[in-house]
Amino acid sequence: MISVLIADDQALVRTGLRMIVEAEPDLTVVGEAADGVEAVALARRHDPDVVLMDIQMPALDGIAATRSVVRDCPGTRVLVLTTFDRSQLVYDALVAGASGFLLKDAPRESLLAGLRAVHRGEELLAPSITRRLIEEFTRLDRLPAAPELDTLTDREHEVLLLVAAGRSNAEIAQDLFITVQTVKTHVARILAKLGVRDRVQAVVLAYESGLVRPAGRART
Repeated sequence: MISVLIADDQALVRTGLRMIVEAEPDLTVVGEAADGVEAVALARRHDPDVVLMDIQMPALDGIAATRSVVRDCPGTRVLVLTTFDRSQLVYDALVAGASGFLLKDAPRESLLAGLRAVHRGEELLAPSITRRLIEEFTRLDRLPAAPELDTLTDREHEVLLLVAAGRSNAEIAQDLFITVQTVKTHVARILAKLGVRDRVQAVVLAYESGLVRPAGRART
């Protein structure tokens, strides 16, 4: 059973999300939060598998709340709910530790698929959108050092570049002439070496370190 915490300052939105989530046999809602402070407190109390986190909330916004949840609840993943026209906020949320994002007007099927994907540690339905956001807002003139990248093997480096390009496991397997299971093994090792929670955070690190540049230009 996947436990879900819903954080949104609109009661009607929370009610609608709860109805969608609890209609599924493998999902359950363990709490609702009306602001970021309450979201962090409930996450600490219930240790949910996934937090559905609105970005714009009173008392403590979703970005700051995401940062606290990721820090205090290592087993919890955050799925941000937002509107696409605030893409700077989405990028900030990803850097804060969110595992992905969905539009608030996404269809029910996309929401449910997103919850399950985040729980499995996989990318969401449109990794290319996440990549474009990262490309748009990565500040390439102030790149932080990322010595963890030097621990990757040549093959792991190659796989990370393809992950950052938005390629799925099946596509990477086809590109490199290896099995999907081998790709999964490489990805797991990459995440462990980089000390990141999931593929989205690996992509953020790849861009912010300068390993990958916009338009696919790799670091020299």
